[in-house]
Amino acid sequence: MLKGVNPLLSGDLLKTLDDMGHGDVLVLADRNFPAHSSGRPVIRVSTGVVEAVEAILSVFPLDSFVEQPLGRMQIGDDPAATNDTQLAVLESARSLDSHAGDFEVVPRFDVYDRARQAYAVVQTIETAPYCVFLLTKGVA
Repeated sequence: MLKGVNPLLSGDLLKTLDDMGHGDVLVLADRNFPAHSSGRPVIRVSTGVVEAVEAILSVFPLDSFVEQPLGRMQIGDDPAATNDTQLAVLESARSLDSHAGDFEVVPRFDVYDRARQAYAVVQTIETAPYCVFLLTKGVA
């Protein structure tokens, strides 16, 4: 056990986050996301997305060189629609990283395409629908 490190950050997850470079994208996904179909490494965490994003952003800087380093899956056909879990992720991200800003809203099938280009996927046990997020890594 390490002092000061969120226990949700397993050795595999910490190594993945550390190995990522500036501009690499991490997918944070709910339990329904087809993580293994992305062809990217998948790390499972036994928590919801809010707790996972809080753990990840405790060590992971968001990219300050892109306008929206935090993206979310669009709900249906309405880019303005959100759910409580998405809003909680945004609130947590903003409290932990000044570069969080507003979400980039990404249509569902575009999220799948971008996941195939991502560095890795962190799959949670989140049950709320449309709780898939794209985090672009910056520098500390």
